[in-house]
Amino acid sequence: MKKAIERGLALVLLVSIFASKAKAEDTIAAWNEIAEKAVKTAGHPPPVAALDFAIIHLAIYDAVQAVAHGYHPYHGPARRGSGSPSAAAAKAGHDVLVGLFPAQSATLDADYAKFLAENGIDLFDPATALGAKAALGILTLRSNDGRFPPNPVPFLGSDEPGQWRPTPSLLPGPPPSFAPGLTPWVASVTPFTLKNNSQFRVEPPPDLNSSVWISDYNEVKSVGSLQSTTRTPEQTEVGYFWADSGPVMWQSALRYISRNYVNNIGDSARMYALVETALADAQIACWESKYFYNFWRPITAIRLGGQATNFDTEPDIESDPDWQPLINTPNFPEYPSGHATTTGAIAHVLRLFFGTDALNFQMTTTNSNALQKTRTFSRFSQAEKDVVDARVYVGIHYRNTDRVSRTQGHRVADWVFKNYFRPIGEPRFGAEHESGVIK
Repeated sequence: MKKAIERGLALVLLVSIFASKAKAEDTIAAWNEIAEKAVKTAGHPPPVAALDFAIIHLAIYDAVQAVAHGYHPYHGPARRGSGSPSAAAAKAGHDVLVGLFPAQSATLDADYAKFLAENGIDLFDPATALGAKAALGILTLRSNDGRFPPNPVPFLGSDEPGQWRPTPSLLPGPPPSFAPGLTPWVASVTPFTLKNNSQFRVEPPPDLNSSVWISDYNEVKSVGSLQSTTRTPEQTEVGYFWADSGPVMWQSALRYISRNYVNNIGDSARMYALVETALADAQIACWESKYFYNFWRPITAIRLGGQATNFDTEPDIESDPDWQPLINTPNFPEYPSGHATTTGAIAHVLRLFFGTDALNFQMTTTNSNALQKTRTFSRFSQAEKDVVDARVYVGIHYRNTDRVSRTQGHRVADWVFKNYFRPIGEPRFGAEHESGVIK
């Protein structure tokens, strides 16, 4: 009987240990969820949200590495501190969020207190000082990075053929009709890892008399129309699913992945840092290319198609002055695609992190038109293909654009993975970060 009781107590203790371990492993996901709520409350558009998530998770990463010391820090010292890595991560998450969103400080203070209580973390754990230091370091590093410039000049594009200009919104919801270009300043924000903003600038968009352009024009005109007779119900559903903020959508997927496949807080912090940094730099690279080329949207090209091409030589293109896409057209240049670039970067850096393309995960949309709010994927490349297709199905991008954009995201992801957040003792592969983030 005594041995049976001892075995029972041992089993209870073992379960308790695993439960505590699982709680600790959920720390990064928990603060990612708090961060997502704060970003949504702030109402930041996708290109700005991408920058927010990188700043937040870089602070958390440096805080965890100050205790765990398994990977090169991004900005913090390489010295090893003591205490709980969860305490360090929580303090960094709280402080960096308060720094980014001071108007939400009361809510974030309550979130922090609740997290400490639910996870049995001492408010005075020595690692909290490391978390505070990591947050302050990242906030200081990014304090003059070009975000939110005062009095930015509205970007109105050009009326020249092939050039973007403000577009009408013909359905309820954002953006306002004929709004100027959204956040053109993101193109000039200091990158997180890239040597310069144009390091991964894409090649020019196709010539308006090329076969690629004619094919893309006719495809989106047919399948992307609000009244399309060629788009299937499933294609419509895929289009609506992805018609949401890409940077925000991917956060639910990351939490699903980390909670199911990553069992170490140091590895989890690294995964989020890799993804969010690749996301942010892909967003910057995409915006740099967008506002450099200023290529027009389908609604403009199709309605004014007669001004774009010589019909005597290209009879396969016809204009339609009443054409309307499935969703409202975003108010910024078409080429490259923000959704396809950032999804390419996220999917590829996750592929590199796990060493495989095959991984089951879920993602959720908030688009009210999507009948299926959560979709399950078995490969990262499956999500990438979905985005390439989806942006054509809703009538706001051309297929060549989405493919080029996916490759741009891959190039950014390769750069980030090979040169940052490397295991201690392993080499980098050529990064030359001018601010000397990693020594």
